Amino acid sequence: MSSEDLKEALLGVMERKSHWAWPAFTGGIVPRERLHVHLEQEYATYVRDFPVLVARAYVVCPIAAVRRELIENVYEEETGGISAGRPHPELFLEYPRGLGMAIERFERVDLLPAARRFREVIDAATLGEPWEVAASVTTLFLEGTRFERGELDAAAPRRPQAPLEEHPLVKHYGLPLERLALTRAHRQVEGSHRAAAWRCLLEHAAPAHAAAMVRHMEATLESWLAYRDEIASACGLARGEDGAPYLRET
Repeated sequence: MSSEDLKEALLGVMERKSHWAWPAFTGGIVPRERLHVHLEQEYATYVRDFPVLVARAYVVCPIAAVRRELIENVYEEETGGISAGRPHPELFLEYPRGLGMAIERFERVDLLPAARRFREVIDAATLGEPWEVAASVTTLFLEGTRFERGELDAAAPRRPQAPLEEHPLVKHYGLPLERLALTRAHRQVEGSHRAAAWRCLLEHAAPAHAAAMVRHMEATLESWLAYRDEIASACGLARGEDGAPYLRET
Protein backbone atom coordinates (compact mmCIF):
# COMPACT_ATOMS: atom_id res chain seq x y z
CA MET A 1 0.00 0.00 0.00
CA SER A 2 1.45 3.35 -1.04
CA SER A 3 1.50 6.36 1.26
CA GLU A 4 -1.25 7.93 -0.84
CA ASP A 5 -3.38 4.78 -0.63
CA LEU A 6 -2.84 4.64 3.13
CA LYS A 7 -3.82 8.28 3.49
CA GLU A 8 -7.05 7.73 1.55
CA ALA A 9 -7.88 4.59 3.53
CA LEU A 10 -7.39 6.40 6.84
CA LEU A 11 -9.35 9.42 5.65
CA GLY A 12 -12.10 7.07 4.52
CA VAL A 13 -12.44 5.82 8.07
CA MET A 14 -12.36 9.28 9.60
CA GLU A 15 -14.96 10.65 7.20
CA ARG A 16 -17.37 8.05 8.59
CA LYS A 17 -16.76 9.18 12.16
CA SER A 18 -20.20 10.73 12.41
CA HIS A 19 -23.16 9.59 14.48
CA TRP A 20 -26.86 10.22 13.94
CA ALA A 21 -27.47 11.22 17.58
CA TRP A 22 -24.84 13.96 17.80
CA PRO A 23 -27.23 16.77 16.76
CA ALA A 24 -29.28 15.93 19.87
CA PHE A 25 -26.25 16.68 22.05
CA THR A 26 -25.25 19.83 20.18
CA GLY A 27 -28.87 20.98 19.90
CA GLY A 28 -29.85 20.60 23.53
CA ILE A 29 -32.34 17.79 22.96
CA VAL A 30 -30.75 15.50 25.55
CA PRO A 31 -32.40 16.09 28.93
CA ARG A 32 -30.08 17.78 31.38
CA GLU A 33 -30.62 15.01 33.95
CA ARG A 34 -29.28 12.41 31.50
CA LEU A 35 -26.30 14.34 30.19
CA HIS A 36 -24.09 12.85 32.90
CA VAL A 37 -24.31 9.44 31.18
CA HIS A 38 -22.49 10.74 28.13
CA LEU A 39 -19.82 12.59 30.10
CA GLU A 40 -19.16 9.68 32.49
CA GLN A 41 -18.80 7.11 29.74
CA GLU A 42 -16.54 9.35 27.63
CA TYR A 43 -14.32 10.04 30.61
CA ALA A 44 -13.96 6.41 31.70
CA THR A 45 -13.70 4.94 28.22
CA TYR A 46 -10.75 6.98 26.99
CA VAL A 47 -10.49 10.60 28.21
CA ARG A 48 -9.07 9.72 31.64
CA ASP A 49 -6.45 7.38 30.18
CA PHE A 50 -5.68 9.16 26.93
CA PRO A 51 -2.10 10.13 27.91
CA VAL A 52 -1.39 6.48 28.71
CA LEU A 53 -2.90 5.31 25.42
CA VAL A 54 -0.65 7.62 23.40
CA ALA A 55 2.34 6.64 25.56
CA ARG A 56 1.80 3.03 24.52
CA ALA A 57 2.63 4.06 20.95
CA TYR A 58 5.65 6.01 22.19
CA VAL A 59 7.27 3.15 24.09
CA VAL A 60 7.24 0.76 21.12
CA CYS A 61 8.26 3.28 18.46
CA PRO A 62 11.84 2.89 17.17
CA ILE A 63 11.86 6.20 15.27
CA ALA A 64 13.22 9.13 17.27
CA ALA A 65 11.45 11.83 15.23
CA VAL A 66 8.10 10.15 15.81
CA ARG A 67 8.80 9.55 19.50
CA ARG A 68 9.43 13.27 19.96
CA GLU A 69 6.04 14.10 18.47
CA LEU A 70 4.28 11.44 20.55
CA ILE A 71 5.92 12.42 23.82
CA GLU A 72 5.02 16.07 23.25
CA ASN A 73 1.42 14.94 22.89
CA VAL A 74 1.69 12.87 26.07
CA TYR A 75 3.29 15.78 27.93
CA GLU A 76 0.50 18.17 26.97
CA GLU A 77 -2.26 15.68 27.77
CA GLU A 78 -0.69 14.67 31.09
CA THR A 79 0.33 18.12 32.31
CA GLY A 80 -1.21 20.81 30.12
CA GLY A 81 2.26 22.30 30.10
CA ILE A 82 1.94 23.78 26.61
CA SER A 83 -1.53 25.28 26.89
CA ALA A 84 -3.61 25.27 30.06
CA GLY A 85 -1.23 24.28 32.86
CA ARG A 86 -3.40 21.36 34.01
CA PRO A 87 -3.81 17.78 32.78
CA HIS A 88 -6.45 17.48 30.07
CA PRO A 89 -8.40 14.74 31.91
CA GLU A 90 -8.71 17.14 34.85
CA LEU A 91 -9.88 19.90 32.52
CA PHE A 92 -12.54 17.57 31.14
CA LEU A 93 -14.02 17.30 34.63
CA GLU A 94 -14.67 21.03 34.57
CA TYR A 95 -17.63 20.27 32.29
CA PRO A 96 -19.58 18.15 34.80
CA ARG A 97 -18.36 20.31 37.69
CA GLY A 98 -19.70 23.42 35.99
CA LEU A 99 -23.00 21.66 35.34
CA GLY A 100 -23.39 20.84 39.02
CA MET A 101 -22.84 17.11 38.65
CA ALA A 102 -21.40 14.98 41.44
CA ILE A 103 -17.73 14.60 40.52
CA GLU A 104 -17.46 11.54 42.77
CA ARG A 105 -19.42 9.64 40.12
CA PHE A 106 -16.48 10.00 37.75
CA GLU A 107 -14.21 8.10 40.14
CA ARG A 108 -16.24 4.89 39.87
CA VAL A 109 -17.90 4.73 36.46
CA ASP A 110 -19.36 1.41 35.40
CA LEU A 111 -18.87 1.12 31.67
CA LEU A 112 -21.91 0.18 29.65
CA PRO A 113 -21.46 -2.99 27.53
CA ALA A 114 -20.72 -1.27 24.22
CA ALA A 115 -18.47 1.23 26.00
CA ARG A 116 -16.54 -1.67 27.50
CA ARG A 117 -16.21 -3.24 24.05
CA PHE A 118 -15.02 0.07 22.60
CA ARG A 119 -12.31 0.27 25.26
CA GLU A 120 -11.31 -3.34 24.57
CA VAL A 121 -10.84 -2.47 20.90
CA ILE A 122 -8.70 0.53 21.86
CA ASP A 123 -6.61 -1.62 24.19
CA ALA A 124 -6.16 -4.26 21.49
CA ALA A 125 -4.80 -1.62 19.13
CA THR A 126 -2.45 -0.03 21.66
CA LEU A 127 -1.08 -3.12 23.40
CA GLY A 128 0.96 -5.66 21.46
CA GLU A 129 0.65 -3.94 18.08
CA PRO A 130 3.21 -1.86 16.15
CA TRP A 131 3.47 1.82 17.00
CA GLU A 132 1.73 2.71 13.73
CA VAL A 133 -1.44 0.93 14.84
CA ALA A 134 -1.42 2.48 18.31
CA ALA A 135 -0.72 5.95 16.94
CA SER A 136 -3.40 5.78 14.25
CA VAL A 137 -6.10 4.74 16.71
CA THR A 138 -5.12 7.32 19.35
CA THR A 139 -3.78 10.37 17.52
CA LEU A 140 -6.00 9.98 14.47
CA PHE A 141 -9.25 8.34 15.49
CA LEU A 142 -9.66 9.39 19.12
CA GLU A 143 -8.30 12.92 18.66
CA GLY A 144 -9.58 13.48 15.13
CA THR A 145 -12.89 14.27 13.48
CA ARG A 146 -14.63 13.64 10.19
CA PHE A 147 -12.99 16.84 8.93
CA GLU A 148 -9.47 15.38 8.83
CA ARG A 149 -9.15 15.94 5.10
CA GLY A 150 -9.20 19.64 5.86
CA GLU A 151 -6.01 19.15 7.90
CA LEU A 152 -4.25 17.96 4.74
CA ASP A 153 -6.02 19.84 1.96
CA ALA A 154 -6.63 23.58 2.19
CA ALA A 155 -9.55 23.22 -0.24
CA ALA A 156 -11.41 20.75 1.99
CA PRO A 157 -13.74 21.79 4.83
CA ARG A 158 -12.04 22.17 8.19
CA ARG A 159 -13.40 21.35 11.61
CA PRO A 160 -16.02 24.00 12.52
CA GLN A 161 -15.01 26.28 15.37
CA ALA A 162 -17.90 28.33 16.70
CA PRO A 163 -17.43 31.08 19.31
CA LEU A 164 -17.16 29.72 22.83
CA GLU A 165 -20.46 31.41 23.66
CA GLU A 166 -22.09 29.06 21.15
CA HIS A 167 -20.64 25.90 22.69
CA PRO A 168 -23.59 23.51 23.19
CA LEU A 169 -22.96 23.10 26.92
CA VAL A 170 -22.96 26.87 27.34
CA LYS A 171 -25.84 27.62 24.99
CA HIS A 172 -28.25 24.86 26.02
CA TYR A 173 -27.20 23.79 29.52
CA GLY A 174 -25.85 26.96 31.09
CA LEU A 175 -22.23 25.91 31.52
CA PRO A 176 -20.18 28.94 32.63
CA LEU A 177 -17.64 30.02 30.02
CA GLU A 178 -14.76 29.65 32.47
CA ARG A 179 -15.43 25.91 32.58
CA LEU A 180 -14.41 25.57 28.92
CA ALA A 181 -10.73 25.34 29.77
CA LEU A 182 -10.36 22.05 27.88
CA THR A 183 -12.01 23.48 24.79
CA ARG A 184 -9.62 26.42 24.91
CA ALA A 185 -6.63 24.11 25.37
CA HIS A 186 -7.70 21.96 22.43
CA ARG A 187 -8.06 25.00 20.21
CA GLN A 188 -4.57 26.14 21.15
CA VAL A 189 -2.74 22.87 20.44
CA GLU A 190 -5.00 20.81 18.21
CA GLY A 191 -3.69 22.23 14.94
CA SER A 192 -0.16 21.13 15.69
CA HIS A 193 -1.38 17.77 17.01
CA ARG A 194 -3.33 17.07 13.82
CA ALA A 195 -0.37 17.99 11.61
CA ALA A 196 2.02 15.91 13.72
CA ALA A 197 -0.27 12.87 13.67
CA TRP A 198 -0.54 12.81 9.91
CA ARG A 199 3.12 13.64 9.37
CA CYS A 200 4.29 10.79 11.60
CA LEU A 201 2.06 8.20 10.00
CA LEU A 202 2.38 9.19 6.35
CA GLU A 203 6.12 9.83 6.45
CA HIS A 204 7.28 7.09 8.82
CA ALA A 205 4.79 4.21 8.91
CA ALA A 206 6.22 0.94 7.61
CA PRO A 207 4.32 -0.27 4.53
CA ALA A 208 4.19 -3.73 6.08
CA HIS A 209 1.99 -2.35 8.87
CA ALA A 210 -0.42 -0.38 6.68
CA ALA A 211 -3.03 -3.13 6.43
CA ALA A 212 -3.05 -3.58 10.21
CA MET A 213 -3.48 0.17 10.68
CA VAL A 214 -6.53 0.26 8.45
CA ARG A 215 -7.98 -2.92 9.97
CA HIS A 216 -7.73 -1.57 13.51
CA MET A 217 -9.09 1.81 12.45
CA GLU A 218 -12.11 0.11 10.89
CA ALA A 219 -12.64 -1.95 14.05
CA THR A 220 -12.38 1.18 16.18
CA LEU A 221 -14.94 2.98 14.03
CA GLU A 222 -17.35 0.05 14.20
CA SER A 223 -17.08 -0.20 17.99
CA TRP A 224 -17.33 3.58 18.38
CA LEU A 225 -20.58 3.68 16.40
CA ALA A 226 -22.04 0.91 18.56
CA TYR A 227 -20.86 2.75 21.67
CA ARG A 228 -22.52 5.96 20.50
CA ASP A 229 -25.74 4.04 19.78
CA GLU A 230 -25.64 2.83 23.37
CA ILE A 231 -25.03 6.32 24.76
CA ALA A 232 -27.90 7.70 22.69
CA SER A 233 -30.26 5.05 24.01
CA ALA A 234 -29.13 5.59 27.60
CA CYS A 235 -29.81 9.32 27.18
CA GLY A 236 -33.34 8.60 25.99
CA LEU A 237 -32.81 9.13 22.26
CA ALA A 238 -34.14 7.19 19.31
CA ARG A 239 -33.62 7.50 15.57
CA GLY A 240 -36.51 8.63 13.44
CA GLU A 241 -37.38 7.37 9.98
CA ASP A 242 -35.64 10.42 8.56
CA GLY A 243 -32.46 9.47 10.43
CA ALA A 244 -32.72 12.37 12.87
CA PRO A 245 -32.67 11.86 16.64
CA TYR A 246 -35.68 12.46 18.84
CA LEU A 247 -36.39 12.10 22.54
CA ARG A 248 -38.40 9.01 23.40
CA GLU A 249 -41.46 9.42 25.55
CA THR A 250 -40.92 8.20 29.10
